[in-house]
Amino acid sequence: MNAVLLAVIIMIILSLCRLNVVLSLFIGALVGGLAAGMGLNETITIFTSGIGDGSEVALSYALLGGFAALISYSGITDYFVEKIIRLIKQDSTVKTRVWTKVIIIVSLIMLSCLSQNVIPIHIAFIPIVVPPLLSLFNELKLDRRMVAVVITFGLCFPYTLLPFGFGHIFHEIIKKGFDQAHYTIQFDDIWKAMLIPSLGFIVGLILGIILYRKPRIYTKTYDADFIPKEISRYTVAVTVLAIIVTFVVQLLTESMIFGALAGILIFFMFRVYDWKTLDNELVGGIKIMAYIGVVMLTANGFAKVMNESGQLKSLVNNMVMLTQGDKSLSIIFMLIAGLIITLGIGSSFATIPIIAALFIPFGQQIGLSPLALISIIGTAGALGDAGSPASDSTLGPTAGLNMDGQHDHIWDTCVPTFLLFNIPLIIFGYIAAMVL
Repeated sequence: MNAVLLAVIIMIILSLCRLNVVLSLFIGALVGGLAAGMGLNETITIFTSGIGDGSEVALSYALLGGFAALISYSGITDYFVEKIIRLIKQDSTVKTRVWTKVIIIVSLIMLSCLSQNVIPIHIAFIPIVVPPLLSLFNELKLDRRMVAVVITFGLCFPYTLLPFGFGHIFHEIIKKGFDQAHYTIQFDDIWKAMLIPSLGFIVGLILGIILYRKPRIYTKTYDADFIPKEISRYTVAVTVLAIIVTFVVQLLTESMIFGALAGILIFFMFRVYDWKTLDNELVGGIKIMAYIGVVMLTANGFAKVMNESGQLKSLVNNMVMLTQGDKSLSIIFMLIAGLIITLGIGSSFATIPIIAALFIPFGQQIGLSPLALISIIGTAGALGDAGSPASDSTLGPTAGLNMDGQHDHIWDTCVPTFLLFNIPLIIFGYIAAMVL
């Protein structure tokens, strides 16, 4: 069996068996490296060197988690959630509850979409917004699997289609992949080619809302005696200022690290709370997001081993041999290969350069048009990002929804998002490649 395929399968099986994702990635990389004939020492050395490639992202997420904790500590989100819950209890009709659920779902879709294109903070909004809402979710008996699907949709759909924010980066990576293959395409052609494949996300979102619409009871419910802390106008003003400064600095420096640091410093400089209290809250927030950073670091080590194994190219070549030049089968195998590679690496952005180098020459051989090739590469990159245990698009929602220990990362986030998004993506990606 191909070493990359073996490594990904082992990683997925171990994750489904509820082994920690970090351990699953490490064992998968170790088995993949040994199967590729790299040897134990070489595999560990390459894995270790790959970890460093994700250090900036890991530190960014940790600091953003700390910043989010300071915002949450201000009490703003708790205050609004408490008001909503009391209104529901006063008018506890089916109509009120349904409309509240609709407002929550629409708001989360808008927030997660804005975090990709308009205000590029990615998953940093999740620890700010989601944990205070858990008591409201419990009161409404809202299935958190639906919430995970909704947030993951907002984290993935915008960047695949819209060339703004993270979407601009994603499209630039696709364009660069074609440039390196000496294949000329226009930047504006990318969103046009991704128009049909991105419909797969919309279909998955609709299916997720329908499938998980029924009430689901969680053991911990809202405390009726809970009284939110009093919020002064000064606290509100400083919190808003910190958020604005974070966004501005991040946009100016193009660094999530310095953006988060700027926001954190605002809280300390304006002394809204005691420094010791703020420091404790900051450390607590860092702990929440630090686990995501550790998974991302491990995923980078896994990806490095897969790249250095030399088995990625042979994986695609074996699939090409099976298709025997058939266009339809070739497209299906290319999409499946993209799914396998992205599941292991956990990032569509990191996957694009790999699959572009492999797919462009092959696509030219079977006579695919530029738009068809773009749609395949873009779709193959997005495949798995919405279902990989190592993807921040799944780790982010889990970090927020599992604050009270009632949301499993694999079975409540990864499995639903994998099935609901990846299957429609393959279908619509195939249609796009055939008609473009």
